[in-house]
Amino acid sequence: MSVITVERKILAKNDELAEHNRNLLKQNEIFTINLVSSPGSGKTSLLEKTFETLGSKVDISVIEGDVQTSLDAERVANYNVPVVSIVTNGACHLEAKLVQDALSNLDLEKTELLFIENVGNLVCPAGFDLGENMKIVLVSTTEGDDKPLKYPKMFRNSEAMIINKTDLIPYVNCNIETLKNNALNVNPGLKIFEVSCTSGAGIKEWCNWLVENVRTKHSHEKQLMY
Repeated sequence: MSVITVERKILAKNDELAEHNRNLLKQNEIFTINLVSSPGSGKTSLLEKTFETLGSKVDISVIEGDVQTSLDAERVANYNVPVVSIVTNGACHLEAKLVQDALSNLDLEKTELLFIENVGNLVCPAGFDLGENMKIVLVSTTEGDDKPLKYPKMFRNSEAMIINKTDLIPYVNCNIETLKNNALNVNPGLKIFEVSCTSGAGIKEWCNWLVENVRTKHSHEKQLMY
């Protein structure tokens, strides 16, 4: 019983800090994505393809979470994208306080789109609000087609799902229609993208959707100011 009490207190404090983050990001008209997935599904590769495709169309910043090492943050920095690395030293998810600290190290006035690359894990990141606009879950065909059924909370709490490594479909045991149906059974409102970070297939559609959301965010916030 005491464990449940402590957990509730932790989540309540996290939600309070997440709301602070949300207000800060809203004031600066920043569209913020919390990118979640299993390890190795291709979050950093997706970011790299996104940088290459968007170029200077959108001002992007990244908060890079990892259990150990700053290797992924170094890959992001190679694209001259502002990045703050959070090494959790074993913790399996990011919390709102860590993101709050990272935001203080970014130039928010020069950021339109913020990616928070969460720690690779389909369990814990689903329960922690970081102040983002939306969670987007990335799955790869090499993981099979049953992940939405095994980790429903992550898919239920996400607004979009990106299926990566579609170029490997002929070689893996994954039926992409079954994967999509499993995800939509958990969350009928999921927006779905099919991409390959190797061939580049689907990346343009993903980036067009990002630009549309950034513009909508700016338009909406300006309306609220009048």
